[in-house]
Order: sequence, then structure tokens, then C-alpha cells
Amino acid sequence: MSDLAQCLAELDTEAAGASIHAFATAAFPICRSITGDGVRATLDLVRGIVPIDVYEIASGTEVFDWQIPPEWNVRDAWIRDPSGARVVDFRAHNLHLLGYSVPVHDRLRLEALRPHLYSLPEQPDVIPYRTSYYRERWGFCLPHRMLQGLGDGPYEVCVDSRLEAGHLTYGELVLPGASEETILISAHICHPSLANDNLSGVGVAAHLARHLAGCARRYTYRFLFIPGTIGSIAWLAGHRQEAAAIHAGLVAANLGDGGSFHYQRSRRGDSEVDRAVARVLEDAGLPFAIQDFVPFGYDERQFNSPGFALDVGLLSRTPWGRYREYHTSGDNLDFIRPEHLGISLGRYLEVIQLLETNRRYRNRQPFCEPQLGKRGLYRTVGGQQGGRERELDLLWVLNQSDGSKSLLDIAERAGRPFKAVRTAADALLAADLLEACDGAQSP
Repeated sequence: MSDLAQCLAELDTEAAGASIHAFATAAFPICRSITGDGVRATLDLVRGIVPIDVYEIASGTEVFDWQIPPEWNVRDAWIRDPSGARVVDFRAHNLHLLGYSVPVHDRLRLEALRPHLYSLPEQPDVIPYRTSYYRERWGFCLPHRMLQGLGDGPYEVCVDSRLEAGHLTYGELVLPGASEETILISAHICHPSLANDNLSGVGVAAHLARHLAGCARRYTYRFLFIPGTIGSIAWLAGHRQEAAAIHAGLVAANLGDGGSFHYQRSRRGDSEVDRAVARVLEDAGLPFAIQDFVPFGYDERQFNSPGFALDVGLLSRTPWGRYREYHTSGDNLDFIRPEHLGISLGRYLEVIQLLETNRRYRNRQPFCEPQLGKRGLYRTVGGQQGGRERELDLLWVLNQSDGSKSLLDIAERAGRPFKAVRTAADALLAADLLEACDGAQSP
């Protein structure tokens, strides 16, 4: 197998981005929710990229303070005007139906229908995404401009759905490493036709798994493709031992838009993954933002709950709720771009490479500086400026390598790119000036 550096060097972000976008295009029309055949169909597409295992948990199963809900599937849904024309049609766009709507077939005047209709007055031309998972109701979502144009009716309303005992379905892939310590990558699969807030994260995670499958791995990697909230709660309830092995993790979402990268730290705030992501984003030399943990959002809040307190952060581009297209029909295939998806995959791989190569070493000649020139590591003519940064990296690594500090510690202390510090350490290892404290091998 290739090492991570070679895997990263071999990544063609343009081709990867095109492949992720093709996955999103195939998955976009599927009506997904927290349960149902849409989830299974989406996992089948993921299985075409990597060999995930698919698991099901029966409706009614107790998972901590929650219960797996009935399974929801939809055959059709519509609103017909007095002429018989479908003015709102689930088959035209699955966002038109309130998620988890119970069955109904009725004739109603607009006044009686109006409480069941959802729109966005501030964005009158898009369909909002709305759900009612845990309270029985039915409803339709439509552009506000369309709502304003509706007459008094009467309207024939039909939701041909099934809510019945079934299963919650999720996908999982484990890539074993030299250590049982695990890096978790999680993506939610429960949204219908939303490209950025759903499919971008699923696609990037699946392609990351495919790329890592061909690499030599220090850590074990666990990829979860789960329904939001209830999926992570259910997985944690059934996998406490596996959760205890999680060293670090990332939740993947909103990775296809053109915004700058944004990272939300773990609950701990200064964990290795928090520092690794910050270093990767800073080393990239592009605008980025980092915020502290907030117990609201995606599944990171379950992984960071105090009973588990796992070091799991959220790495995205524009965060959820901060772009106009969020949770609307504007979050479509035109909103996500292949080039953004490919670069997002590259950033994730860079974080993985940093975690994999963040080692601790001990200087084998700690009494004053060893002579680097006779080992071909230092300039033989003094006073020149060329090569100064490379030599300074060597000296920083030698000075700080007392067995207690990692390469990430050194990069942060020196204000240097992690790759430069790691390259210096590799050179010093090859010259037999460092010894590993945690099983690292010479290149």
C-alpha cells in the first residue's frame, strides 16, 4: 500500500470533484428521510463507491432517551386545484412534501388548507425544506409566490404515504489500521433533494474512504453514513466499546459551495483534531474561520455529549444556515461545483495525513547541536540566506524533540507549516539523529 503522502500526491482533485458531483447527480432525485427506501437507495449508490455494510434497527427500539420511529415511505402526494391540475406535485420536486407527513385524502378550501402550507416570504421563488419527524401532521411546501396566487378552491389534497413498523437504516465502513485507535468520519444521509447540505458530505466521505482504502494506515478509520440525530444516537447506543476507541473525528457536510472553509471545534476545544484542522487551514494560505463548539447543528453534538465526550469537529465550507440556499430548493446541483468538492476532499486528506504523521521523537544527541553539515543537512558556506528556513526547521525539531512534544506542537511553537516540520523530522530520522517515541519508523 502507498503511504499517505503518496496518496495525497496522487489525488487528482479535478477528477475526484467530477466523480463526487456525478454521485450527487445520481442521488439528488431520491426522496430521503431518517428512515425508508430512499435511505436504502442512497446507500446502494454509496456502495458503488466503497463496500459499506448496511445495518437496520427495528422501529420501537429504545436508544438512550429516544425510540426508533416508524419507517416512512411515500408513493405520491399532490394538491389539485378545482380544474384537476396538480398545483403542488411531489413528483415534480420531493421538497414539496413535509417530511414524515401522515396519509391524508381530502377536499379543502384554502382557508382550511392554509395551516398545512409552508413557504418563505423572504425568498418567494424557492421551496423550503420542512419536516415533522416526531409529531404526526401533514403538509406541503411551496414557493411563496405560488401560495399568493392560489384561489379559494376547493382543493383536493392527497398524501399517499405509509408510516409503519420497519427499520432505521445506516451504512458503515471500517478500514483497519496498525492501531485500533480510530478516526471517525460521519455524514448524514437523511435529507431529500438538497445537494450541499447532505450529498456533498456523503460524496466527499465516500471518496475519502475509497482513497484511504489504498493507503497504509496508522489509525483505523470508521465511516458512518447515518440519518441525522437519531442515527448517531442509535449507533452510539449500540457501539459503546467502538466509540471508546475513537481518537478523533470529523462530521462532513456543506462541502460543495464556493465559500471559505469553516471549522467548529470539538467540545474539548484543544484536541489534536482541533489543532490539526487549524494547522491545515492556516498552512493552505487561504481565508478560513474557526469557531468554538456549539451544542446545536449536526451529529457532532451527539458525539460530543458529556457521556461520550469524543473529540469530533465539524469541517465544512459555508456552515449550515449561513447561506441563502440552505434548506431550500436553491440547494441544487448547480449550487455545488466539482472543483469545490475536489478541493474539499483534498483538505480532508491533508487533515488525515497530519494526524497520521504527527509523531513524537527524541533527539539522540541532545547536548548542544549536532553538526549537520557533515551529514549533508546544512550549508557548508556560512553567511548565505538561501535555505535558512529549511535549516531552522531542522533546528526546531532537534531542540524540541525531548520525547514529550509532537511535530504538531513544534509546528505551532515555531509558526511553521506542518509539512516543513515533518520533512525536517524525516531528514533527521534518516541521519539517525532522532529516535521514535511512539513507534514511528524511519523513511
